[in-house]
Amino acid sequence: MNTTGKAALLVILFIAVMSFSAPFMPWCNPGSINLDRIKEAPSLDHPLGTDTKGRDILSRILYGGRVSISIAVSAALLSTMIGLVFGLCSGYFGGKVDALLMAFVDLVLSFPTLLLAIAISVLFPPGIYTVVIAIVAVGWASFARIVRGQVLSLKEANYIEAAKATGCSTGRIILRHLMPQCIPFVLVVTGMKIGGYILVEASLSFLGLGAQPPMPTWGSMISAHRAYLTSAPWMVVAPGFMIALTALCFNVLGDSLRDRYGLKIRG
Repeated sequence: MNTTGKAALLVILFIAVMSFSAPFMPWCNPGSINLDRIKEAPSLDHPLGTDTKGRDILSRILYGGRVSISIAVSAALLSTMIGLVFGLCSGYFGGKVDALLMAFVDLVLSFPTLLLAIAISVLFPPGIYTVVIAIVAVGWASFARIVRGQVLSLKEANYIEAAKATGCSTGRIILRHLMPQCIPFVLVVTGMKIGGYILVEASLSFLGLGAQPPMPTWGSMISAHRAYLTSAPWMVVAPGFMIALTALCFNVLGDSLRDRYGLKIRG
C-alpha cells in the first residue's frame, strides 16, 4: 500500500475510533440543549460551535459518524454477499442462467442509484434499517457484474478443468476454487463502494428518509441547518466536511489496494 493509501487508512481509523468511543466520553452529549449558547461560533468550550438549540456540534458529528459508517459498512458487506452469489452463479453456469441473471442486473443498473434508493426508502418507514435496505437493493448489482467477469476468465483455467476431471461437485468448485480467486477483487471494490454509500446515506438523511431525530446524522445536520449557511456556516460546513473527507478516504484506500495488488477491475 502506498503512502497515500496508508494516510487514508489512518484517517478512517481515527474517525471510526472517535465516533464509536463517543458514548464513553463524558463531555460528549449530542442531545444536551443549552438555550443560553445558541449558534455560538467555535470556541474552546465547543471546538466546532453549537447549533440552533445550543447543542455541541462536535458531539453530534461524532455520534453521526457512528450512524453513517455503520450503515455504509453494513450495506457494503450485504451487497458484497448478494453480488458474490449472483456473480458466481451467473459466470459459472452461463447460458440461460447467465442471461436471466444478467438481465436482472442490467435492469437494476439502468436506474439512477439515488433515485431508486429514494423510491425504496419511501416504501418503508424511515430509519436506519430502511437506509441499509435501500442501499443494498441498488448496490449488489455492480458487485455481481464484477464477480461474473472474473469467473468467466477463471472457469476455463487448467485447475478448474482438473477439479472437474477428479469429480469435484459444482458447489465445491464454486466455493473452493472460484470464490477465493474473486475475494481480492471484491474487497477492493467494497472499499471503494463504502465511500459512495456514505454519500447515499447522507443524501437520504438530508431528505429525511434516514435515521430519525433525535439521532444525529451528518446528512440530517446539514438539512436542519442549511438556512444558516451564511450566518452560522460552522453548522453546515463541519458535517459536510466529514462526509467529503470520509468518502474521499475510502475511495483513496480502494484505489491504493487496487494498485497494490495490480488488479484490473472489469464488469
